Amino acid sequence: MNAPLYNAEILRLTTAIPHDKRLTDPMASVERRSPICGSRVTVDVNLDEAGHVAEVGMLVRACALGQASAALLSAHVVGRSVTELVAARDELTAWLASGQGDAPAWPGLDIFTPALSYTARHPSIRLAFEAAAQAAEDAAAGAKS
Repeated sequence: MNAPLYNAEILRLTTAIPHDKRLTDPMASVERRSPICGSRVTVDVNLDEAGHVAEVGMLVRACALGQASAALLSAHVVGRSVTELVAARDELTAWLASGQGDAPAWPGLDIFTPALSYTARHPSIRLAFEAAAQAAEDAAAGAKS
């Protein structure tokens, strides 16, 4: 792979994270931290009656890769179902672990192709997707109670 790990698109995304404020009364909140670099992402969600993300709030204290991943998640998360978020998390995890192949269908994840061989960076890339999927699952479980 000849592409740089920190390319212009990744650096642009670090300054453009949508929904970068925490929700005041979320149905669920989940924080994930990477023990390798200390990156941390907190995701708050509210679901609508159909179980889709209606609102999201985030607190991102992460490296450039973690920030870029949070920006991609945040830009496309509203309207997604719990099932879609779990699938996105699992597909991202599998793609990074395999170190090859096409990026998952979530918009923009192909920018992380240069990071496939940098396994120490994978946890940071996964943080936002892990937190969002868990928060959505927790919110759905709370809504059913």
